[in-house]
Amino acid sequence: MNLDCKAVEHYLHEHIPLAQVMAVSVESIDESLVILSAPLAPNINHRNTAFGGSISTLAILSAWTFVHVRLQALSIPCRIVIHRNNVEYIRAIENNFQSRCIVPPQAEWKRFIKTVSQRGKGRIVLDAEVYSEGLLAAKFQGEYVALKLESTIRSILN
Repeated sequence: MNLDCKAVEHYLHEHIPLAQVMAVSVESIDESLVILSAPLAPNINHRNTAFGGSISTLAILSAWTFVHVRLQALSIPCRIVIHRNNVEYIRAIENNFQSRCIVPPQAEWKRFIKTVSQRGKGRIVLDAEVYSEGLLAAKFQGEYVALKLESTIRSILN
């Protein structure tokens, strides 16, 4: 899977406007890794550190992007939504920051793909870590739901 980081970044900015407002960039993306980054300036809070909502959003986006690009590579068009999430803030962020989606175990991913393919809907829990200046600043866990587009269209029509 050879992905163009700039094309994925453009997709995020076009389809998720908050990504553009936050100045999110795609640093690295392949079958085993997604790293998104954001500069401090548009994500700053009243304490001159990164706003917690921006930290959470970057983590949500990194895991969402992982699911999106992997499903696209498999030619399984889906609507992907976050169902729930949790963020543990470990340290204040005083500079640019990155979120790294952690690839789930192969068995979990295969189960997810099988469920989406057979039932038109699947759930997967993903973890991400947010770093700044090489230090772990936050841990994220989110549950994502993928709705196969054919199933979504059928449920709307019925």
